[in-house]
Amino acid sequence: MSTDNMDKRIGARIRTERESRGWSLSDLAAKASVSRAMVYKVERGESSPTANMLGKLSGAFGLSMSTLMARAEIQQGRLLRKADQPVWADPETGYLRRHVSPRSDMPLDLVNVTLPAGKEVPMPASAYAFLRQLVWVLSGELVFVEGQTQHEMKEGDCLELGPPTDCVFKNASERECVYAVAALTVG
Repeated sequence: MSTDNMDKRIGARIRTERESRGWSLSDLAAKASVSRAMVYKVERGESSPTANMLGKLSGAFGLSMSTLMARAEIQQGRLLRKADQPVWADPETGYLRRHVSPRSDMPLDLVNVTLPAGKEVPMPASAYAFLRQLVWVLSGELVFVEGQTQHEMKEGDCLELGPPTDCVFKNASERECVYAVAALTVG
C-alpha cells in the first residue's frame, strides 16, 4: 500500500471518528491540542500525521493509537499475511509501524516497530488511556522513558508499561531498533 493511499485511509478514518461523535474540526483540534488546520489537512490526506499527532488524536477519541490505525488499515479476516500487513511511516522520524495482527473482535493488537538510529518518538499519555501494553525489543537497543522513569532495554528485554503517562521511545544507538508492542484494550 502506498504512503499516499495510507494517508488517505488514515484521514478518512479520523474524519469518520470525528463525525460519528458530532464534533467539528475545531472540537477535535481542541480536544487533541493540535491545530485545526493540521486536522483538516490530515483528514483530506494532504499531510501525513506524525506518530505524536496520531497519539493525540486517538486519545481525543478515547481510542488507542493501535485501534485507530487498525480501523484505518486492516480488512476483515483471521489471517493477515505479511505482504498484506499495513506499514505506516512517521514522516518526521522515519519510524515504521507494521500492524501484524488481523482485525478481529479480540481486544489485542500486535504491532512491529522499527525505530531508526538516533531517533525518538514522544507519545502523550492520552495514547495509552485505554491500554495495557508490553514492549518487547527484538533487535537493537531501546530507551523507553515513562514519565520520570527511564528503562534501558536490549534485545530480548520485555517491559510492561505502567499507568498512562507521557512517554518517549528513544533509539540512542547507531543502529536501528526493532520492537514489538502487544496492546490489550481495557475498560
